[in-house]
Amino acid sequence: PRRLPRPLRRAAATGPGRRLLLSTPIFYANGPPHIGHLYSALLADALLRHRRLRAAGPARLCTGTDEHGLKIQQAAAAAGTSPADLCERVSGLFRQALSQAGVAYTDFTRTSEPRHQRAVRHFWGALRDGGVLYKGSYEGWYCTPEESFLPESQLTERTDAQGRPCKVSLETGHEVHWTKEENYMFRLSAFRDPLQNWLRENPRAIFPDPFYQCVLRWLDEDLPDLSVSRERSRLQWGIPVPSDPTQTIYVWVDALVNYLSVVGYPESHRAWWPAVHHVVGKDILKFHALYWPALLLAVGLEPPERILVHSHWTVRGQKMSKSLGNVVEPSVCVGQYGVDGFRYFLLRQGVPERDCDYYDEKVVKVVNSELADALGGLLNRSTAPSINPSNTYPRFSEPCFPKALDSREAKGTGMACAEDYELVAAVASLPVQVDSYFEGFQIYKALECIAQCVRQTNGFFQRHRPWKLDRRDAVEQLWLDTILHVTLECLRVYGTLLQPVVPHMADKLLSRLAVGPGERGLSGLTFLARCEGKPCPFEGRQLGPDTGILFHRLGKSEIIKKRK
Repeated sequence: PRRLPRPLRRAAATGPGRRLLLSTPIFYANGPPHIGHLYSALLADALLRHRRLRAAGPARLCTGTDEHGLKIQQAAAAAGTSPADLCERVSGLFRQALSQAGVAYTDFTRTSEPRHQRAVRHFWGALRDGGVLYKGSYEGWYCTPEESFLPESQLTERTDAQGRPCKVSLETGHEVHWTKEENYMFRLSAFRDPLQNWLRENPRAIFPDPFYQCVLRWLDEDLPDLSVSRERSRLQWGIPVPSDPTQTIYVWVDALVNYLSVVGYPESHRAWWPAVHHVVGKDILKFHALYWPALLLAVGLEPPERILVHSHWTVRGQKMSKSLGNVVEPSVCVGQYGVDGFRYFLLRQGVPERDCDYYDEKVVKVVNSELADALGGLLNRSTAPSINPSNTYPRFSEPCFPKALDSREAKGTGMACAEDYELVAAVASLPVQVDSYFEGFQIYKALECIAQCVRQTNGFFQRHRPWKLDRRDAVEQLWLDTILHVTLECLRVYGTLLQPVVPHMADKLLSRLAVGPGERGLSGLTFLARCEGKPCPFEGRQLGPDTGILFHRLGKSEIIKKRK
């Protein structure tokens, strides 16, 4: 290249009121959505909702569909329709699936839109003007499903359906074909040092750490130049290279620019860029962590602030596959488990660092145990007319539950015991813990902490058996109200913290506790203020109307029958 841009100074990563763009990948429009797509979207959605509860500043969530490329051209031909009609239909399916799952996206980009194509053409021009493109002959093993050339080291030999030997991708099993053509090449090899410098200066740019280390290893290996166009005679369904109608812009260059076109590139993108967090699956890590940052540096833009990477979902230990008939459709899951049950399971069980396994019995067990029984049962028992006939947020008695610095000092003073103080300490520290786990892209750990506290609260309620206390006895009446007050305070914290994950159920819980819309944020969240000698705004307040069971238990046999 005629010149290489120096690494640009990174924008501030923290600060009140700063903007943040969260993104999912734009999903390939050659087939309907599955739970792997929805997992990416739910992770990003939960991060967005959590940020809004913290009132941390303006935030957007962009998603969309990737509608160009050979794979779509071939899929449309096989279906006897045009690529445009196929993309229109499949894009609608993705919008529908995201809405059904409660994904609160603010922007939906289709790469067939004129505004996006204009941005891609401008980006190509910036690459050309920077001297990082050249035309050359390229040949190698091309994988159409992955829309990329693969080196020999990433291939293995198998037999096809007719028993003939063929080469396939080691990672995905997709067949590859030897391809030779004249393309435009991007001088990726010139960006090894800039990329290494970027990662050394920003060790949390790619997270979790195993994926960061993986990218560093890639940069220590051979880094060949990247083919960034295809012969138009072979690929008509895409954006033509400006000033060269014989070539089509590589679908991944086209797709990656969506993160810029959505924020107004090339005119107004700097209001948001580079305060961007990409949520991506590990299968597209190389495109986002090597190619995309290099392309950005080549046009004088900073890489994204963070790339948050997650692993895949298997089904009963097997990779999801149309041929195996085990693809899990999101709409079916939402119908079976409800929106909140579906969201909770994926975010509770999904671990970004490793592949996770899905099967119906597992979903039933998790959501019944943690949502229906532990959380729903606790709300039902603590607000039942038989135990709380006044339907109010009961008053707290300090003599019954005196302030103690920790459970060791309490030593059973009043009517509370050491385990009760352990519960109070755990719930008091929960918001900070949950916030830390969300910031660290470990939502599953945040939910584990909440579930553990819910179990402790059930233990507290069961331990003191408030249904056995006599309201006619003044002392027992005070202790009964205090037990209920502590329980409802715990439930209020859980409902507040669960809003990013199970928004409908959390709203139902908080409404039952008469927590108003302006009292549901995280920045002003308090817990058991009366234990600190401070007033509690909820004390004595009339509870909201009984909205029934918080989360209905799922019947295992009924779910399996529906699935079949």
